[in-house]
Amino acid sequence: MSEGSGQIDLLVVGGGINGAGIARDAAGRGLSVTLCEAEDLGHATSSASTKLIHGGLRYLEYYEFRLVREALIEREVLLEAAPHIIWPLRFVLPHESSLRPAWMVRLGLFLYDHLGGRKRLPGSRSVNLSRDSVGAPLKSDLRKAFEYSDCWVEDSRLVVLNAMDAAARGARVLTRTRCVAAWREGGIWLATLQDADGSVHNVSARAIVNAAGPWVTEVLGKVAGVNKPSGLRLVKGSHLVVPKLYDGDQAYIFQNDDRRIVFVIPYEGDFSLVGTTDEGYEGDPGAVAISPAEADYICRAINRYLRTPISPEQAVWSYSGVRPLYDDASANVSAVTRDYVFDVDAPEGQAALLSIFGGKITTYRKLAEHAMEKLRPHLGFTQGEWTKSAVLPGGDMPGADFNAYLAARTKDLEWLPGPLLRRYLRAYGTRVDDLLSGARRLSDLGEDLGGGLYRAEVDYLRRAEWAMTADDILWRRSKLGLHVPDGTEGRLTGYLDHARTSPLGQAAAR
Repeated sequence: MSEGSGQIDLLVVGGGINGAGIARDAAGRGLSVTLCEAEDLGHATSSASTKLIHGGLRYLEYYEFRLVREALIEREVLLEAAPHIIWPLRFVLPHESSLRPAWMVRLGLFLYDHLGGRKRLPGSRSVNLSRDSVGAPLKSDLRKAFEYSDCWVEDSRLVVLNAMDAAARGARVLTRTRCVAAWREGGIWLATLQDADGSVHNVSARAIVNAAGPWVTEVLGKVAGVNKPSGLRLVKGSHLVVPKLYDGDQAYIFQNDDRRIVFVIPYEGDFSLVGTTDEGYEGDPGAVAISPAEADYICRAINRYLRTPISPEQAVWSYSGVRPLYDDASANVSAVTRDYVFDVDAPEGQAALLSIFGGKITTYRKLAEHAMEKLRPHLGFTQGEWTKSAVLPGGDMPGADFNAYLAARTKDLEWLPGPLLRRYLRAYGTRVDDLLSGARRLSDLGEDLGGGLYRAEVDYLRRAEWAMTADDILWRRSKLGLHVPDGTEGRLTGYLDHARTSPLGQAAAR
């Protein structure tokens, strides 16, 4: 059913990774789809992760074998689909016999190597820390470690790429657009959407997906008027970004004495990302921030292992997110399942409302497939699964080989400084030519607003990726906020304000 008919098949509420993934999957099956997001794409939880595509090694202790297996399979699927924003990362796990015996760690890593049918990533191995260079940053009393593979992901870019692909397949993506009310009428949903300027318009849909993350119960009850037990448990996770703690590409996973783990991960070249925490959260998910106790906790856990101690005062940035987990009544917050659960509200003869609880960024694609199967009886589509072998925008590199693609583009884009070209290819992959749009020299990219952020990139992000504010560009479409000089944010805001009001700028946005 087309937009022009006045009725669509599916309204997706929430522009995080789950909402964007479902919109993409549905649009690719020929359904008419509208996605509305109250803020920017990936504004909340989906841009506040530890930025890993991983199986979840620690979940094996909680017997989450199905979840771990699914995540391990997805790890390689996603690595093929988006090699520009996802890449392999080796993790070093120092052995602390007082916390977990070596046999338990070996068994866990054996399962981790074999549960998901690993193909591209190297397997685990034992490491002698006194001989291997990965031992250099660690305290001298640590003698043994284990090393294994997972993947890094630019989390908020993954959301945007899914939304881009959904839009390319016919979905309508509305950012800064809040669903303020929804009600059933004549076997369909009528929904009122409110834009940032206060204007409202109605949408009729055969079904709604509630992918509002931490706001899922608010949409369920206050917006759609469906009164059910919450089923939601909010768990806060916080991270610190500090100046680079060591040389090398390896990440570390450290066991803490409360049986949780913390990561130290190379970040943005000049920094290290450390975290995360797990604690119950109450209050507005949009106002979440790291607490002094969380910062102290992270540093204490890290200092148990590193030769050079760190303190919260060293942090150059911090971020927090609220995980919208399914409440499985676990007493231990860290043990709450990371698996996803669907609630389908579909009284006989009435339009369906599918609400999502839980999930993790690694399994978003499978979550979308499973959501579509739940919706199939209500929407009656016949098209099957398709996303497993479909690349994301910019990911269509020969052999999914980023380094080979970088080498090839270095030759034909030799006028671009090497670090800038690498950043462009990491962010945009094969879509770099859309950004460059015929440029032949650096001056063709327009004014440098600071730190290598040229106007051509800003225009591309407005035109192709729904970027509207400085935060959208500096902290979600990129992490340039960590690198640009003082004054860049102000110049960028001024340029965006001008672009929104000028005829040329409006044309570029379209």
